[in-house]
Amino acid sequence: MQIPKIVTKQLILRGFEENDLDAYAEMCGDVEVMRYVGSGQTMTRSDSWRSMAMMLGHWYLRGYGFWAVEQRRTGEMIGRVGCWQPEGWLGFEVGWMIRRAFWGRNFATEAGSAAMEYAFEELQQPRVISIIQPENIASRRVAEKLGEKLEGTAKVLGQETVIYAISRKEWENRSSKLI
Repeated sequence: MQIPKIVTKQLILRGFEENDLDAYAEMCGDVEVMRYVGSGQTMTRSDSWRSMAMMLGHWYLRGYGFWAVEQRRTGEMIGRVGCWQPEGWLGFEVGWMIRRAFWGRNFATEAGSAAMEYAFEELQQPRVISIIQPENIASRRVAEKLGEKLEGTAKVLGQETVIYAISRKEWENRSSKLI
């Protein structure tokens, strides 16, 4: 399977490569980055490797998944973004995670927007959700910038979360206003 590459104004979304491990392990080992991800625990380098392999496997099993996010200007891997729906998940999710050194530069919104466009245009999804821990104000803002609205709450992987969602019709209406 060939993982599609998406180029935006500042970013390249591409499949993970072995040489992404240093940057990915640094991100997954950062207490502040991982604070609102899963159980909130950091990952070891070995856990980070397995996480990258799992994300690549998701592409092969589902035909979509997380991309590595690369900054176009520097070629540096700065995070992950993509479409996610492992077995038993609440729905088709678009999620993002950016290395702390790159926070506050609109990268999560830009990458999330590209992933959402891919979900609706290429994968023809009727609805997209984002699962966010309630205290993660920055990710909640990204979801809102992407047009998602707070829909409810759910317990996911033992954590209380808020669910943001947008329908294909809402996304199309929003997109046509941006043109």
